[in-house]
Amino acid sequence: MATSTTGNVKDETSAEFDKASDLSDSDDEEESDSEEEEVEEEEDAECDETVPKPKTITCDDMVTRLSCHPSDKILAAAMMDGTVKLFSYSTETPNEEIMSLSAHQKACRGVAFSEDGKTLYTISRDKSLRVFDVTTGHTSQQFLKAHSSPLYCLLVADENLIATADDDGQFKVWDLRKKHAIMEVKENEDYISDMAIDKAKRIIVASSGDGTMSTFNIRRRKFVMQSENVQNEMMTITIVKDGKKIICGVSDGALNMYNWNEFGDLSDRFPGHPQSVDACVALTDSIVCTGSMDGMIRAVSILPNRFLGVVGDHDDFPIESLAVTPDKNVLISCSHDQKIKFWNVSHLLKKEVDPQAKAEPKNKFRHFNAKGKHENFFAGLT
Repeated sequence: MATSTTGNVKDETSAEFDKASDLSDSDDEEESDSEEEEVEEEEDAECDETVPKPKTITCDDMVTRLSCHPSDKILAAAMMDGTVKLFSYSTETPNEEIMSLSAHQKACRGVAFSEDGKTLYTISRDKSLRVFDVTTGHTSQQFLKAHSSPLYCLLVADENLIATADDDGQFKVWDLRKKHAIMEVKENEDYISDMAIDKAKRIIVASSGDGTMSTFNIRRRKFVMQSENVQNEMMTITIVKDGKKIICGVSDGALNMYNWNEFGDLSDRFPGHPQSVDACVALTDSIVCTGSMDGMIRAVSILPNRFLGVVGDHDDFPIESLAVTPDKNVLISCSHDQKIKFWNVSHLLKKEVDPQAKAEPKNKFRHFNAKGKHENFFAGLT
C-alpha cells in the first residue's frame, strides 16, 4: 500500500548480485526462439483445456486487502472506506456479495480468516482490531485502541493468537482468551509492511519500510534479531522451500532472499521487476506470484531464479494485495482500479524449472493465455 520514499542506494552486496544478474540476462537473450517454441509445445500438450475462472468483481471503493476462506469459496475484501465485504465466487454462477460489515471508521488495512473459517479479523487506520463471527456478522471482540498508531498489517498465528503491526513499527501479539496483548516490541523505525509465520507457529518474520527484516519468537515472547539494512523499503514477505527460504519484495523491484535461521544477512537477491514489489504469495514451494507497482502480476521461480511469465494485470494500476484459493488453482488480486480479478494459475502447480536452462528475461512482460502458455508478443502488431 505504501509508496516508496527511501532512496535507491544499494549496498555492495546488492550491487554484486545485480551485476551478476545483468550478465546472466545478457547471456540469456542469446537463446533461440526455435528452442523456446519447442519447450512451449511440450507444455501445451499437457495443458489442452481452458480452465474457467470467476468473473471480475467491480467495487464501489478501492480494495486494500484480500483473504480467502480456508475451505469455502468465500472472499473477504477490506475496503478503503472502512467496510469489509464478503463475496461468494464461482465459475458456474455469478459472484455475489453475501455480507457487508461496517467494520471501521477509517480505511480497513487488513483482513484475515481464522483457521477454521468461523471468525474474521480486521485492522484499520483508526488503530482498532476487531473480531467478527462470520456466520452472523456480529462483533465478538474489539480493541478500539489496539495501537497508538494506525495499524498496517495483521497475521493469524493460531486459533488464539493474533499478531498486529503499525505505521511506527510497533509489533504486538494478542491472546484472544485473555483479551489483551501478551507481547509488545518496538524495534523497527518505520512501518511493518507484512508478516509471515513458520509451520511450527513459533517464529514470525516481518518486513519493514525501514529496510530491515525483523524476527520474533512469539512462544518465548521475545524479539530475536533484525537483519542488515538493505537501504530500500521491504514491502512484502513470504516463506518457501519447505520453510528454508524467506522471500522479501523490495521497493527497488528486487526479491531479497534469506536462509531460515540466518536472518541477519541476504543469501541471494533476484532483481528485475521494473518497479516496487508490493505483494507476494507462495503458489508452490518453488514458485511465487508477485504484484508490482507497474500493475502486473508475475509468476517467479525461486532457485533457480526465473521470471516465468505474467499471470495478469490491472492495466497501470499498482497491485495492492494477492490471495490464493485453498486449492491453489486461482490467484485473486486487487488494485487501485476498484476491481477484484481472478486468474487461473493451475498450469503453474506442476511447473518444473530446469536450473541448467537459460533464463528468459522477456518473460517478465509476456502474459500467459487461458491455456497457460505464453501469448505471442507480436500478435496483433502490423
